[in-house]
Amino acid sequence: MTSDAAPPAFDAILLAGGLARRLGGADKPAMKVGGTPLLVLTARAVEAAGRVVVVGPQHPDLPHATYVREDPPGSGPVPALRAGFAEVRAPWTALLAADLPFLRPEHVTGLLGAARRADADGAVFVDDEGRSQWLTGVWRTAALRRALDRYEGQRLRGVLRALRPLAVSVRDAGDRPPWFDCDTPEALAEAGRAASGPYDRSRDPVKEEMTVLEEWIEAVCLELGVERADMDRDLVLDLARDVAHGVARPAAPLTAYLLGLAVGRGMSARDAAARVTEMALARKNDADA
Repeated sequence: MTSDAAPPAFDAILLAGGLARRLGGADKPAMKVGGTPLLVLTARAVEAAGRVVVVGPQHPDLPHATYVREDPPGSGPVPALRAGFAEVRAPWTALLAADLPFLRPEHVTGLLGAARRADADGAVFVDDEGRSQWLTGVWRTAALRRALDRYEGQRLRGVLRALRPLAVSVRDAGDRPPWFDCDTPEALAEAGRAASGPYDRSRDPVKEEMTVLEEWIEAVCLELGVERADMDRDLVLDLARDVAHGVARPAAPLTAYLLGLAVGRGMSARDAAARVTEMALARKNDADA
């Protein structure tokens, strides 16, 4: 058996081909934090990978990576994952965004170790509100391949949450968690300010303990006589987030309640959530138009 000090061999996929609309269409992976391109900072977190596969344009600052493109370029994260996954050879796969300046090697090895010890098909970080950070995760390659082969949709979380990954929290992560990304000019500026100080590795212990949210869910299920397995936490949280962003924040808990009523009347939770999410996204797109 492999020891915790020597995690299973893994390859890494860095999704670097997004359109970066909130950054004016800039080449986000090439933008710098603390004088170093975001793509390079993220790649340093997977320095132990057998191969680093970048889905996006080639960057001279990372010459030894394997570069591929989704077809057509910019068509979304699922086509990008398929393109990158074709280059994976190792038994484990780290799937990451390419703009994670505070992700460290010990975060990745911590996820790997947690997934292996739990005999899980994957492990992802969850934030303080219990939301899965899908682009900071590791996956058992064979399981991810099966899920990707079966999936016909366009949403990355639709592929990944079907694997029911282990939720991993970060305790005492300092000011910026490992999933902090740079999607906006404000986030990029914030990362630059944070990067001006020295990095203290002792501030990033990774633990796979249940989050406060998960403990609360378990307690409520016990109190109400509900089976924990009957609740898809990520589905409800994702729905609430989409409704909060697309409609209004108070609409999120009300929509979750209505989802429960619909499920109680026999509707599939996944189908109901998909229909409401489409409504919320359409409303947001209309408002943005």
